[in-house]
Amino acid sequence: MIEDWRELIEGMNGGVRTLRHGAPDIMKSFSDMARAAHGGDALDGKTKELIALAISVATRCSPCIAYHAEGAAKKGANREEILETMATAIYMGAGPSVMYAAHALEAFDELAA
Repeated sequence: MIEDWRELIEGMNGGVRTLRHGAPDIMKSFSDMARAAHGGDALDGKTKELIALAISVATRCSPCIAYHAEGAAKKGANREEILETMATAIYMGAGPSVMYAAHALEAFDELAA
C-alpha cells in the first residue's frame, strides 16, 4: 500500500482543526462554500463527490483524494463509477493524473471496505 488513507484523513483532521482555530474567519468562509457546493438539487451528492475526486486527482492533492474517496464511498459510489471518474480525470489531467488516479482507486478500495 502506498498510503494509509484513513491515517492521512486523521492526520489532516488535526491540522485542519488547528487551522480552523487559528484562522476562524477564513475557515468559516471555506465551510460555508463547501456547504453551498454540496447544496442544490441538479446534481446528487454522489455525483458531486465524484467530480471533487476527479478534480483532486487532476490537481494532485492527496488529502483531497482521501476525503473525496471517502465521501464517494459514503454516498454509495461503486468501483465502476470510480474507474469511470478516474478515466475522465486522466483525460483532463494527462499523464501525471494517471499516478494520482492509482492513488484515488487505492484510497476508495481501502475506505469503502
